[in-house]
Amino acid sequence: MATSNAAERSSPAAGSYEIDPAASTVRFETRAFGLLPVHGTFTIGQGRITVAETPEESSVDVELDAASFASGIQRRDDHVRSSDFLDVERHPTIHFRCSGLERTAQGDVLQGELTVCEVTRPVVVTIGSVVAEGKRITANGTASIDRYAFGVSKSKGMVGRRLKITLDIVAGR
Repeated sequence: MATSNAAERSSPAAGSYEIDPAASTVRFETRAFGLLPVHGTFTIGQGRITVAETPEESSVDVELDAASFASGIQRRDDHVRSSDFLDVERHPTIHFRCSGLERTAQGDVLQGELTVCEVTRPVVVTIGSVVAEGKRITANGTASIDRYAFGVSKSKGMVGRRLKITLDIVAGR
């Protein structure tokens, strides 16, 4: 899974790589009341990157712990975890799956599916870089998520509709 930027490109060896949850981060950014920035994180529960001999046939399968939503304000975090938003008691995981890398003029992207609260929608992850170092891969990317598309639509106008997701992933064989 290489990127189109030669300065940030090194091709990982074909094989299966387990994502290291402790070394990886999933950050989000949105707005409250249309003005105030809200930043936070999710924790990866488990994940795997499978690099194919033909990079376009590679795959990614990642599960996030929905209850790990953290923005630094306990009251907000508890509310987002409640049935008003993520309903983590009924939907403990957020799942991303992709079965191929697409190379475009703008760079490499993963065309995948994200499942939140049992609603699955297509999501595009734009790859920033992939670096292979021995049996280890580090990669980063971004995605934009429309929470309304997943039925997470409480507090319209008060809480941002879109979340910018930034991924910094470390995986090893």
